[in-house]
Amino acid sequence: MELLVIPLVLAIISGFATKQLLKYLALFGTLLTFLLIAYRSWEYFGSSELVTLYSLNASSAFKCSFHLAYDGITLLMLLLNGIIFPLLVLAYYHTKWINNNRFVSMMFLMQFALIGVFLSMDVLLFYVFWEITLIPIFLIAYWFGSGERKKALIKFFIFTFVGSLAMLFSIIYLGSFTNSFNYSDVVSLGLTKEVAVWVMFGFLIAFAVKAPIFPLHSWQPDTYVSSPSPGTILLSALMLKMALYGMVRWMIPLAPEAIEVFRYPVIILSIIGIIYAAIIAIRLDDIKRVFAYASISHVGLIAGGIMIFTKDSLYASFLQMLNHGLIALALFMSAGILEERLQTRSLAQMGGVAKLAPRFAMFFAIIAFASVSVPFSMGFVGEFLLLKEIYSFSWISGLLAGTTLILGAIYTLRAYQLSMFSAPKISEFKDLHFNEWLVYIKISILLVVLGLFPHFIFDLVGPSIDKLLDSVFTINLLK
Repeated sequence: MELLVIPLVLAIISGFATKQLLKYLALFGTLLTFLLIAYRSWEYFGSSELVTLYSLNASSAFKCSFHLAYDGITLLMLLLNGIIFPLLVLAYYHTKWINNNRFVSMMFLMQFALIGVFLSMDVLLFYVFWEITLIPIFLIAYWFGSGERKKALIKFFIFTFVGSLAMLFSIIYLGSFTNSFNYSDVVSLGLTKEVAVWVMFGFLIAFAVKAPIFPLHSWQPDTYVSSPSPGTILLSALMLKMALYGMVRWMIPLAPEAIEVFRYPVIILSIIGIIYAAIIAIRLDDIKRVFAYASISHVGLIAGGIMIFTKDSLYASFLQMLNHGLIALALFMSAGILEERLQTRSLAQMGGVAKLAPRFAMFFAIIAFASVSVPFSMGFVGEFLLLKEIYSFSWISGLLAGTTLILGAIYTLRAYQLSMFSAPKISEFKDLHFNEWLVYIKISILLVVLGLFPHFIFDLVGPSIDKLLDSVFTINLLK
């Protein structure tokens, strides 16, 4: 329960704290949450049981309960949450963001809502926390965004509102077949195929919007670009993981009878998204928008892997979620550094940065190569395992999805080359300060260590994935 209480209390205190106290609250508050998550993960390691943190039957009329629990799958998502927030604070510790009461307060509210999403074991409670996440990210973009942020936020609101309504309708429809929205009750219903199709459809729309999956992606690039860099990091590194997690935890277990109806369409749309977003990224001049489309391409591969729903595809999907979160933080942080130092996001106006800022160029190169899944990186293991599973499912799909290896290298290395090594257009560029350097070091170490030893991740989520698959196959007779 403390995992929820601490960020919520800090969100309230941050709204009134002095500037000096605010920075300490942001850093030590996020570190405390990380340490609590790390301790619970260490304690849980190797288990497959669902550990209940708190359970209260809130309302019999609404069939809901306040049930918070975790397993290995939940803990991996919480670990990503726990890692990203202190790194975000450290990266922007000496900037205006961590000196702003409203930003820090919304950051903690975002952490509270995300933890609630991952811990919820009641579908209605999950929906409530899902909606709460929209508040801080919307306000961060509105208060601190730039450019055509109002236009982007209107599009963001419309897409997410439609997605949320679709999920709510599915939950209400599901409620007509059960007396409880508790996880163990709703996943053991054994719905008819017709009912399952409608239940899965609503959840799929909500998750496809938030991930996003082609063609429900058009809100994402505009929102990413108009948001401040730390807001974009929260969106890409963490918020979209809610949708991918929701597909595994809720969408398929709730209505596995319908997976054969949606598997091919989702995989096809995911592959289209992989190729389409990559081609767009290759042609763009705005470095932040390049990375936004790169995110769509990478998420398409993960979503396709989830829909295959085998042991190895889920292993790889969760490994890639962790990898994508770390890469997204580093890439959008790099884009933010370039924009802040050069006052532009245009690749055409950059060039020669490597000569003026060699440390930044070196770490940007490490992250760029990790992003294209070179050997010894975490992405290498996750991406190739995903491609293997997709190829086993359909060799044509596997070949098409495999284009991500080539296209991803083109748009990532093009952005790196144009910003770092093209004809110099600048005379000065401040190299990394200590905090930025420290963040890059930590991310680089994680990407390499978990690339060499991915079994640490597999051992944490593996037993829970096995149990999830067994329950879906046994209770719902999924074949």
